[in-house]
Amino acid sequence: MDMKSRWRTMDIVIAAVIAVAFGVVFWAWDTVWVATENLFLFYPPAQTVLYGMWFLPAVLSGLIIRKPGAAFFTETVAAIISALLGNKWGAMVIFQGAAQGLGAELAFALFRYRVFTLPVGLLSGALAGVVAAVFDWFVWTYAYELWSYRVPYALITVVSATVLAGAGGWLLVRALVPTGVLDRFEAGRQRALI
Repeated sequence: MDMKSRWRTMDIVIAAVIAVAFGVVFWAWDTVWVATENLFLFYPPAQTVLYGMWFLPAVLSGLIIRKPGAAFFTETVAAIISALLGNKWGAMVIFQGAAQGLGAELAFALFRYRVFTLPVGLLSGALAGVVAAVFDWFVWTYAYELWSYRVPYALITVVSATVLAGAGGWLLVRALVPTGVLDRFEAGRQRALI
């Protein structure tokens, strides 16, 4: 393992802080999801427009920490925190979070952890969405009709993931850079690339 790939103590601390913070956000977002179910009775797959929020910590940590495993670790730990706080879906969200983290991680791995631009952030969000949709096909939505429910559900999930997690994560990093909180990370030092 080369030195650039090794995790520093600071990387672990920031990944854990992001994970815990988003674990609480996930718990709150679970409430938003449940509260909005009736708003989407006209077309239930459309509710996945909200889905992208659950992928945000993976993209965010990948863009900030820039080390192998950051997206996977952060998303998985956030899912564990969410499960511990309690949710409608139970412990299955831990496996789901790990799968989503792997999807987000794949985008950074494809670029060998060297490119952290908006398109890579968008791809990270999109791949997390693809993995989530596939996971849901086998775990949550397998009994629903393919073309009228599952396919639109998957497409809306990917769009939501791309926008909320991909673009949202990139914009959040951009907003944090001028504050100086990311100065100990390459994301803060390479302001021109953000």
